[in-house]
Amino acid sequence: MKHIACGASALLLALTIVVAQEPSAPLDYVASVKRNTAGGGLIRIMPGNISVTGMPAGMLVRLAYGLQDFQMTGGPGWLFSDRFDIEAKVEGPISQGGPTFVQTVFRQLLADRFNLKTHKETRELPIFALVLARSDGRLGPNLTRSSDECVAMMTTRGRGPSGPDGRGGPPPDGRGGPATLNFDGPAPCGGRLGGIGRLRAGGTTIEQFASGLLSERAQRVVIDKTGLTGYYDIALTYTPAPDQLPRGLAPPGAPPPPIDPDGPSLFTAIQEQLGLKLQDQRGPVEIFVIDSIDKPTEN
Repeated sequence: MKHIACGASALLLALTIVVAQEPSAPLDYVASVKRNTAGGGLIRIMPGNISVTGMPAGMLVRLAYGLQDFQMTGGPGWLFSDRFDIEAKVEGPISQGGPTFVQTVFRQLLADRFNLKTHKETRELPIFALVLARSDGRLGPNLTRSSDECVAMMTTRGRGPSGPDGRGGPPPDGRGGPATLNFDGPAPCGGRLGGIGRLRAGGTTIEQFASGLLSERAQRVVIDKTGLTGYYDIALTYTPAPDQLPRGLAPPGAPPPPIDPDGPSLFTAIQEQLGLKLQDQRGPVEIFVIDSIDKPTEN
């Protein structure tokens, strides 16, 4: 039996900038929720089961609705400080299409156990446009065309280069998938891997790279205006600024994740390593507003 175990920051890389629709039918499941004071931040996904260790409710909301950190607003002070352990077992089948297995379970859990109430708004906010850095169009050393084999594989899939889970393979739904992920090596064709201050993408379009990986890292919506088409392999290493780290990755009081203080900023790395650059603009951004959420009763 295969399972997927990954930290919260890794799983967040699979999320897109689009807020998905609600599931069509209530989920048949049972779950236990307990307060965690020891830290963690780990999710294990197995057939019909999700196990969460030390995850703040705010992170669950992000994962459930495919949000970037800057798309969320509202909620109480404990949203990203209090952490929970969750065991959820699905009793019946999950309908195909729409939200993934993880999103479906977390949405139902947040509604039933946390009494989550939300609404959406569209606001005019600062965004970034991703453009070519050089007038001659030359790209950086870490942005290269994908191999012919990878292009053929992505084209044959007929579902876009990232697949339904944003990593190119089967969705993280406990029905099969990679058992281990190497976040330091090159990404496989259709894969998106990374950690704090580094990311890898294989066989992806620039539009998907901009709207997914870069938006999450830059903490703004990023619109692709490079004019580049086709599939690319991407490697980016940088030193994130404090405001580019998502909330809830580490427990309150824990030391920050190790970061190379001498590394380039995200903006410098994009220009030097990819031959692209981010330009300031303003545009409409869909915001997910938390109207209310309650601490769950433990069981």
